[in-house]
Amino acid sequence: MNLAVYGQITSVLLSQRGELVVEEYVEGGPDTLRNTRSCTKTVAGMLLGIAIERGVVSGVDARLPELLGEPAPPVALRELLTMTSCLDCNDWDERSPGNEELMYPQDDWLGFALRLPLRESTGFSYCTAGVVALGIALERCLGEPLSEFARRELFEPLGIEHADWVVTAKGQTSTAGGLELTSRSLLRLGELYLHGGEGLVPPEWVAESIRPHSRVDAEIEYGYLWWLREYAGERCFFMTGMGGNRVHVFPDSERVAVITTTNFGRRDAHALSDRLLTTELLRAG
Repeated sequence: MNLAVYGQITSVLLSQRGELVVEEYVEGGPDTLRNTRSCTKTVAGMLLGIAIERGVVSGVDARLPELLGEPAPPVALRELLTMTSCLDCNDWDERSPGNEELMYPQDDWLGFALRLPLRESTGFSYCTAGVVALGIALERCLGEPLSEFARRELFEPLGIEHADWVVTAKGQTSTAGGLELTSRSLLRLGELYLHGGEGLVPPEWVAESIRPHSRVDAEIEYGYLWWLREYAGERCFFMTGMGGNRVHVFPDSERVAVITTTNFGRRDAHALSDRLLTTELLRAG
């Protein structure tokens, strides 16, 4: 497999029916932590599902003001999970008042999200600030760092020993992106959802998370912080992050594919990962 033609690919893995059939590393090895970028958002969704089952959060219709205990736009968790909130926030539009690049230099990311103007349309609009608010609200409800909850309730039961979370300037666990996990840990999270949550994430939450709730474009739909589309005629749900970092789950063929990259400065990064997936990995399984 000539990975060099796909830019700065750092690792590729593929499992089929639980068997690891491809594992290649260009940079580092099995113990190297990978910056998952916005795949972090999908992991935050897993943790919310667990917290709802524990009774820590009442459900996806719970709204930010009641969860945060302070004045906030009346946005429901369901809307943040599906990127359909009324927050005027679009990371794909440099002119958007909620663009994530305007948030990162600030000390108070939650305050940034809560001060955003509201929009009339509630169609899909990719909003990192909204997921930041979701994560901080969840952390407040838990009464402990979200990273600690993740370690105890999700990572350790899966055998994931190493995970590094980014924190905000105020010390809050960031669900915007940047969670570092090994490539094998990412594969394990994909397999977790392939197998319906394995008793860790409620199966009802898994099913609800990977069904369409909003439409991104003609090819792609969106669940609860999961992306949904077909590749090579096969349905797939997947995590994705800047640079083309991916965790793809193909339920019909019981395959999970992981691509980690540092193609962060390339406009064609996601196209490269799509081509690597369809040209190389799906033909290897």
